[in-house]
Amino acid sequence: MATNHSFTGTDDTADEAVRSTCDDATVCKRFAVSMSYWKDPYIQYFTKQPNERKAPEINRGYYARVKAVNILLDAFIKKTSCNCQVINLGAGLDTTFWRLKNQNMLPKKYFEIDFPMIVMRKVHLIKLPTLLLAECVLVYITPVQSAELIKWASNTFNTTMFINYEQVNMTDRFGQVMIENLQRRQCNLAGVDICQTLETQKDRFLLNGWDHANAMDMMTVYNSLPQADIQRIEHLEFLDEKELLQQLLQHYCICWATKDSDDFGIGDIMFGNI
Repeated sequence: MATNHSFTGTDDTADEAVRSTCDDATVCKRFAVSMSYWKDPYIQYFTKQPNERKAPEINRGYYARVKAVNILLDAFIKKTSCNCQVINLGAGLDTTFWRLKNQNMLPKKYFEIDFPMIVMRKVHLIKLPTLLLAECVLVYITPVQSAELIKWASNTFNTTMFINYEQVNMTDRFGQVMIENLQRRQCNLAGVDICQTLETQKDRFLLNGWDHANAMDMMTVYNSLPQADIQRIEHLEFLDEKELLQQLLQHYCICWATKDSDDFGIGDIMFGNI
């Protein structure tokens, strides 16, 4: 079963604001699932809040996010024939473990944790093929801290992949509004400087010991997903302002970096050939 380690440091307003985003994401995912964007029979057990309606652009954004992460995660697991481990940083209430179990795709080990220091204490000696996953986590720590984590991972694991989902293109007006809205909720994006461009996202890995790094904004990801499935979800709800969806997805990205010392072929993982 999944191992979920929680950080029990001092509760302050900023940490509480960051933790509240976990509930936000769970509620959004639950509603999108209820609208048949994707199947997740487990998400309903992780929130007691009423099934709150969300805007179509939010639902489609979460659909693209979930699909993108799953495509890359599943590809890594298949490349290693499940002989690997997954470390989900800041996992919150994510249900990926049960999805993989249901699909007979569980890796050898699966860790769910909340803060990077727990990773260091638990797995610093483990060198199976290892995948690290972070969804909207690194943006809350400083560039120096995230660089240290990324460098530690590249130094610790011989065959490894890091999937990172977070903001990008944050220097324009839309990005600034996103930052201001989060600041009003007392969420400080300490790592936003790395979220300037796709290049800054990739460079964070390439400058800290990783062999390859790729990044795509979520609008590009959305357009590259199977068109039959895209047509299916776009018929679920009417979206009046498609420009808003495009703006939203252009300000999030998925970045994946690899180090393949044992030649498993994970450096070849790309959206176009999965």
